[in-house]
Amino acid sequence: MGALCCKQDEIDYSQGPELGHFHLQKIIGKGVFGKVRIVQHKRTKKKYALKYINKSICIKQKAIGNIILERNILERIDYPLIANLRYAFQDDETIFMALDLMLGGDLRFQLDQQFTFHELQVRHHVACIALSLDYLHKKRIAHRDIKPENILIDKKGYAHLSDFNIAIQFTASQPLSWSMAGTMAYMAPEMLARKGYSTAVDWWSLGIVTYELLFGMRPYLAPSKEALAHAIIHEPLVFPNHVYDSVSKECIDVISGLLDKSPFQRYGGCNADGFQEFKAHPWFRGLDWDLLEHKQLTPPIRPDVRIAIFMYIHTHTQRERCLTLYIYYTHTLEKQQVAQLDKRPTTTISRRWPEIT
Repeated sequence: MGALCCKQDEIDYSQGPELGHFHLQKIIGKGVFGKVRIVQHKRTKKKYALKYINKSICIKQKAIGNIILERNILERIDYPLIANLRYAFQDDETIFMALDLMLGGDLRFQLDQQFTFHELQVRHHVACIALSLDYLHKKRIAHRDIKPENILIDKKGYAHLSDFNIAIQFTASQPLSWSMAGTMAYMAPEMLARKGYSTAVDWWSLGIVTYELLFGMRPYLAPSKEALAHAIIHEPLVFPNHVYDSVSKECIDVISGLLDKSPFQRYGGCNADGFQEFKAHPWFRGLDWDLLEHKQLTPPIRPDVRIAIFMYIHTHTQRERCLTLYIYYTHTLEKQQVAQLDKRPTTTISRRWPEIT
């Protein structure tokens, strides 16, 4: 009796990506428009976060424009400190976006667990996001929703910008916008005052995030949206008592510069040399920005993905997901390792950014 030989049908990769090109793995998120799950490309074996976007829900929520805008912007960018789009395709019911996989969760979850961060951790995250903002702003793109929920950590401990569905592309003919977009607690004064704004609003938001990571709260708090807007526009920046007992004066100066109410005076803001001046700030003394950009430094924290567990939780924003990736973090803040961060030799790296695996 002859042997029975079974051959799996070969997959055609020539017609562009489709769902059948991926092995479907764990669900790691669930939001308004659909779920997010880990997938592995059957041919390359690389893993991604596949975002499912239900078309009918998009139509009901009047969000088609945002989804199209997000995809268009993501197709124009590719940077190592951004959760980049690698594949996009659709069927009759769903739009699919395969993004770089970030197994370290987001900064909101970390903040909820730790309450505050060590200053060295904050410096690392701020520098990562600052590099991402400089990259985007050179392309005249403003993110407009910088906040802990939209900063994802990879398995090495590097921070990445994500969620571009309210980003805006400025042009020579339209250098300013007057529309309000984002999360009010992180909005810049010029946006709330409807004075016209540009990319400097992202630097303000980064200042709010920096303050929040260090002190476990935001600098402007109020019982209503109206009161919060008034506080952001008019009230002076105040730091907690005894702030210098735990935070360096250089760090305080960076926060104060990012939260300057004038976009023209703000660190990283409207000045053409703003980012270069920001990089040269004493707070970043000893940081090799080139090595950071190429992910050749050792981050001060490293997520231990071996003990990650997945649990459903409802976020207070009810925007992005009802599922959060829980990670227990291994901290590497020993003095010897901290000292080594600033002593790594410069290395020549190819300018081709590798895909996250």
